[in-house]
Amino acid sequence: MARKALLGTVTDNDLRLLRVYRAVVACGGFAAAELELNINRSTISRHIKDLETRLGVTLCRRGRGGFALTAEGEEVHRSALKIMTAMEDFQHEVDDLHKQLSGNLTIAIFDKTATNPHCKIPQALAMFDEQAPDVQPELHVAPINAIERGVIEGRYQVGVIPDHRPSTSLDYIPLFSEQMYLYCGSTHPLFKHSDAGLTPQQIRASKYVGIGYHSPNMEVTHQLGQQRDATAYDQEAVAHLVLSGRYVGYLPAHYAAEFERQGLMRALLPSVFEYVCQFSAIVRHAPQPNRITKTFLEALTTLHPPTQSH
Repeated sequence: MARKALLGTVTDNDLRLLRVYRAVVACGGFAAAELELNINRSTISRHIKDLETRLGVTLCRRGRGGFALTAEGEEVHRSALKIMTAMEDFQHEVDDLHKQLSGNLTIAIFDKTATNPHCKIPQALAMFDEQAPDVQPELHVAPINAIERGVIEGRYQVGVIPDHRPSTSLDYIPLFSEQMYLYCGSTHPLFKHSDAGLTPQQIRASKYVGIGYHSPNMEVTHQLGQQRDATAYDQEAVAHLVLSGRYVGYLPAHYAAEFERQGLMRALLPSVFEYVCQFSAIVRHAPQPNRITKTFLEALTTLHPPTQSH
């Protein structure tokens, strides 16, 4: 005899419980989810217990050791994200039928782009708000790999990242470029040397901080023969290590400009130790972006014409 499925038909209440669960995971626990959900902790706990009973699995551990998902809880969370994304896509498609632009637009951006004069994302957001005032944007800042994964999984509708290795699961829209130079802090031994008195060998011998995931930074490090002595996962972390005076590291010229103005940093042999990042917007290759996402992409491409993307 065939075994009856434990869950059966997914009900509206199941979806409500899954939304609560998604919020708890996103917030990292019951206490933090209170503000997000606007319900008290005991109610949240009851909802999670009801969901565990409904699914027949333990979703998370909570206690003195803190909040942590079980293996089953992680699997349910991945599935819940897929369901929520599908529901939101459905809502957007129905809105499209009525020619309404409402709902949410979730965007993830690589860090330290706001000071780049070639970056027109703020202007694109303003243009988008004029065209879709009822849409609520949600912006995240994350590493390249997290943005790519989030777009592929449907958690982000649009990502903005430096180009590195393309994925067949994503479509790329070129936007703007960013100049990178190698910097040292004011207390670094090389800071007071003129470029004429420096050699590439001296610079390569200095302790170097690099980005710890696949990126243009990692590729250039290998090309220029630099060995990583410290690891950072965003530009802010690189800046802290450079300012320590113990490491050299690549930073965007527009971001480092204020440190240079204050005499806290300088670029080292900028004709040699430099590279240019090309930034692109990324969206899932399939399914095709909904009308909200397309409207924002149109704003991005209008403000970043091809002649300015290089």
